[in-house]
Amino acid sequence: MTRIRIDRQGSGPALVLLHSLLTDARAFDPVAPRLAARFELHRVWLPGFGGSEPIPDPSPTLFDIAGTLAEALEAAGVTGNEVAVLGNGFGSFVCVAFAATCGDSFGPLIVANGGAAFSPARRAAFTTMSDLVSGSGMGAVVDIAVQRIFAEEYLEAHPSAAEERRAVLLEIDPGSFAASCRALRDMDLRPHLGAIANPTLVIAGGADTTTPPEMGAELAAGLPDAEFITLEGCGHCPPLEHPGAFADAVEDFLDRKPTA
Repeated sequence: MTRIRIDRQGSGPALVLLHSLLTDARAFDPVAPRLAARFELHRVWLPGFGGSEPIPDPSPTLFDIAGTLAEALEAAGVTGNEVAVLGNGFGSFVCVAFAATCGDSFGPLIVANGGAAFSPARRAAFTTMSDLVSGSGMGAVVDIAVQRIFAEEYLEAHPSAAEERRAVLLEIDPGSFAASCRALRDMDLRPHLGAIANPTLVIAGGADTTTPPEMGAELAAGLPDAEFITLEGCGHCPPLEHPGAFADAVEDFLDRKPTA
């Protein structure tokens, strides 16, 4: 079994956090103290990120990655209707695939900056990133990636954010990053949405150009029990950009869709 790092913090009902492709589990640092006051956080480092091993298969599908997540959470004893699962970006797509196959093993689902399928143009961008990283390492995509994470206005107001993200990106295993790009490129979750019974909150960033709001709206419309909200002026990573508004949305939803 692929060894997956899961960091625990706080106490209360379990809340699993999955990061985006362009960050790592530290992206939740701005919201972790607040959320940990009410929930037991389980911050997952996806395969090839941080202390998590890469998946041996060089071309895993999104469902393969979700299966690895399911095994890791079961081994950690993090299962049951009292568990909520939240994903941002890449993590949100993994969460949806996880819900489609193992939705009865947890309760509420929160999808931040996700969707069900990418347009042809966005699929091509994942091919480009995969090829660049496979040929030249993570350094070949750091500048592109930073622009995809944040809204332009945020970068102007927080000039240190770009360097912080570059440092994080350079730590990612290039093979896992390239494989994840291909998994995102090839996915189409639309045929599986009707099988997801978990109450779901879909959060979109109004300034997100990587997974724009229309992708989140399409996802919410295809789910049997979903709410959709937009965080105006927010880019691809709301825990970093708009931690207060993001935590407000998470807590409000879980208060109404309790995990226990």
